[in-house]
Amino acid sequence: MQLSNQARELLDGKNFACVATIMPDGSPQVAPVWVERDGDTVVLNATESRQRTRNLKRDPRVALAVFDMANPYKKVLIRGRAVEITREGAEDHIDRLSVKYNGREYPDHSLDDPRTIIRIVPERVTH
Repeated sequence: MQLSNQARELLDGKNFACVATIMPDGSPQVAPVWVERDGDTVVLNATESRQRTRNLKRDPRVALAVFDMANPYKKVLIRGRAVEITREGAEDHIDRLSVKYNGREYPDHSLDDPRTIIRIVPERVTH
């Protein structure tokens, strides 16, 4: 599915996303995250041990709410599926996200808990 211009603008901006995944017992789990996009794919970064990573490996269904930090009433809601979870390039990716959100590279790289890139393909987008 193609993202709208408003969705692209919000994902490209310095705006947080709330990401909801499904726990093994069926209950929801939600977390605020940094986010970006690659074309019409939503891209997140998380460590292997994060609950959202474990949940998405088991059940790829996901929902995101991204809102404008300057005007939280301007938002986009995305439902989709995680189509890829990979370690390849994940450490560089978290550095890029950290520069976007904090103006500096990510300070807490850990070999004990490697990072992953999570690619999400939107199936429904609403505003």
